[in-house]
Amino acid sequence: MKALEPISIAGVEIPNRVVRTAHSTHFGSGGIVPSLIDYHVERARGGVGLTILEIAGVHPTCPSSICNFDDSVIEGYEQLMRAIRPHGMRVFQQLWHAGHNGVPIDGSPPWSSCDLPSPVLGIVPITMSQSQIREMVEAFAAAAERCQRGGIDGVELHGSHGYLPQQFMSAMLNRREDEYGGSFENRMRFTVEVLAAIREQVGPGYPVGIRLSPEIVEGGMTPEETARAASYLEERGLIDFLDVSMGGYFAFPKMIGGMFEPAGYELATSAPVTAAVKVPRIVTGRFRTLEEVSQVIAEGTADLVGMTRAHIADAAIVRKTREGREAEIRPCIGCNQGCVGMLLGPERRMGCTVNPYIGREGEVSDDRLPPADAKRTVLVIGGGPAGMEAARVSRLRGHNVILAEAAPQLGGQVRIAALAPRHQGIGDYTLWQEAEIYRLGVDVRLSTYLDGGDADAFGADRIIIATGSSPRVDGVQMAIPARPMKGIEHPDAISSIDFFSGRHNSCPASAIVVDDVGHYEGIAVAEALIERGSDVTFVTRHKSFAHLLESALQPEPALQRLNRGSFRLHLRSHVDSFNGSEAVISDLNGGGTSTVRADWAVMVSHNRPAIEPFADLLGTRSDIAIVGDANSPRFLLRAIAEGNRAGCMA
Repeated sequence: MKALEPISIAGVEIPNRVVRTAHSTHFGSGGIVPSLIDYHVERARGGVGLTILEIAGVHPTCPSSICNFDDSVIEGYEQLMRAIRPHGMRVFQQLWHAGHNGVPIDGSPPWSSCDLPSPVLGIVPITMSQSQIREMVEAFAAAAERCQRGGIDGVELHGSHGYLPQQFMSAMLNRREDEYGGSFENRMRFTVEVLAAIREQVGPGYPVGIRLSPEIVEGGMTPEETARAASYLEERGLIDFLDVSMGGYFAFPKMIGGMFEPAGYELATSAPVTAAVKVPRIVTGRFRTLEEVSQVIAEGTADLVGMTRAHIADAAIVRKTREGREAEIRPCIGCNQGCVGMLLGPERRMGCTVNPYIGREGEVSDDRLPPADAKRTVLVIGGGPAGMEAARVSRLRGHNVILAEAAPQLGGQVRIAALAPRHQGIGDYTLWQEAEIYRLGVDVRLSTYLDGGDADAFGADRIIIATGSSPRVDGVQMAIPARPMKGIEHPDAISSIDFFSGRHNSCPASAIVVDDVGHYEGIAVAEALIERGSDVTFVTRHKSFAHLLESALQPEPALQRLNRGSFRLHLRSHVDSFNGSEAVISDLNGGGTSTVRADWAVMVSHNRPAIEPFADLLGTRSDIAIVGDANSPRFLLRAIAEGNRAGCMA
């Protein structure tokens, strides 16, 4: 298998072609902390060939979760490498400055090639003077030398995603009129000086590479221009490897494609770049299996392949594949809610929807679960993601586990959600859970409805209730709870579950989607209706579309897909009434009312926990855990985490 073949970069032997490209965790606040070491050691144990550490800021004008401003970082590097060396994984450090996309420690304006503001921050940056350019070049070189002293195996200059080097290289971002702007050679000058200074500092035989990315925006660096830049650097002997990505903050969702993107979705833009050089080349693009990696290498597009999110979901992809255990690999579903959403959301720290051990690798994993103090019988009621995770972990800890599911199949509402266009990937996880609980010997009883009395009669030592939730179909919208939608009793006013489960198989000419939540569910309903040929009016009380997915980078690509059909969006609005042919919408900002055609009204509302059958039981037993939507209807990440926790405590 090509993916498992070794490769050398500037004399450094990489044991296989699997790379974890740089990605932020925010586990630390400027240094190498124990949780970050544990996270990377777990992936080293799993067999990864090369890890590129998350961004290390090289100058106080752009701090990051690893600050490589002075020698204090070296001790952390040494601790990290002592822990990783026995496992054979190689480690490079990505050196970074955000330019206009970052804020200095002291709150002063960002530094950039010119005064063009960031599309993210909107702050007018300082146009770097030539003395500031020299200072920054020296900072990059000094940071590389600290990596070398700390035992890091190589360095990568982050020249992609619209960060400082690209702010010089890109004609769209560089408006200078001196020797650092204008012509191609002038725009390349800063990057050339940085790489040359790094090489002078670390000497020969130490891997130095660069990450580049076509910008995928009008006026930005095209794949051909990016290829020219890569070739220009290689011709001057400045790079030992090339890492190619895609997009930047002007095309943010392209940087980290969601579940709707296929494996290798970046190859169309990265292939022209990798074809321009002879040094070892790395590509990325939602790869999940070593077969996919091997195919890319065999085709000659790249020499190494990034599997970054895949290894967040499962640290042991390489080891399990070597051992013939591919079916046991926990799949990344590409939802971006933990790995990206939690970074950019209120948590400000990376997580993972399907892997609840992220950030706790030093304490617990599937290989290091707390053993049961006594073997018990655990009854899990409900076979959705929370229930299957509770059953799986309970069984791994040595308990006898019975899982009772009322439906004739497992998967819960995820099984229904996976029927939506471009959402099939979400079902990959519950299919994996199902295979795992059968492999582990969980006693699965389908078409088995239990109420509180039935559950108590099992005589189980522990009971875990994971019965999910039921749709709210009362027409209540949380902007004005006292004014539910009139006409909710109409037979064509339905829930999203009714829609996807096939209870309404016809195709309406028009439909109104009432999204009170702002998550994947509303997107899925709208896309499915449009693909069936319906005109869709989408109404939400929120100020933006799918606002809960903004940090996961999903609204923009979803809107682009929806707007290819007949789609109208009403933000900050409330549906007053529906009669089977029309709906009346109120603008919550005082814009009056409007009437739209609507043969159907599909309600996307906050569900209700389905625990009524267990009310009496909950009052008599204290050894019961309630998990997932049965506890509180939220999202998949929370359901899996709660199921895992209940399994660990059973």
